[in-house]
Amino acid sequence: MAELTLTTFLSLDGVMQAPGGPAEDTRGNFTHGGWLVPHADADMGATMVDIFARADAFLLGRKTYDIFAAHWPRVTDRDDPVASKLNTLPKFVASRAHRQFDWHNSTAVADVVQTVADLKQRLAGEVQVHGSGDLAQTLIAHDLIDEYRLLVFPVLLGAGKRLFGAGTAPATLRLVRSHTTGKGTVISVYRRAGTLETGSFALD
Repeated sequence: MAELTLTTFLSLDGVMQAPGGPAEDTRGNFTHGGWLVPHADADMGATMVDIFARADAFLLGRKTYDIFAAHWPRVTDRDDPVASKLNTLPKFVASRAHRQFDWHNSTAVADVVQTVADLKQRLAGEVQVHGSGDLAQTLIAHDLIDEYRLLVFPVLLGAGKRLFGAGTAPATLRLVRSHTTGKGTVISVYRRAGTLETGSFALD
């Protein structure tokens, strides 16, 4: 049975919007696109190579898919550890409006919840979600993510789309591992650990 993993880049205040460039996603008049770039380093690169090495398929939101499809097919080196995975493995795209995609091995899906259930039963490895903010909100709300891989960068943005929004289902996560890159990015891996538990420090 496959697992669903989410890898995403976050600011310290939880924003995931447009990390890679100014024009990546300007919705909501977001003006800080590209905030990740000055903090990328070899440590971060090695982490991403390791993550992509585990992929058996990808589930992507339409916006992230379009960004990837505009870039990765142009990387034709078969030994590139990221491009080789993205250009060959199955890609399932959450889209109700658009039903056909040109990038090799891409399939549109309208019912994300049912698709995740089907993929988990049909595949044996790892179905990876990268970025895909709107899709991530749906997956979080339905408690479908088995493992979170969060790269938290030392920046504050103050505005923008956040990973954990109002629709987040209360839950407990377990920290599996964490390390810090040379430029101060904290990379943490969390897994689902059950329902939210509460308590009290009150003396009465």
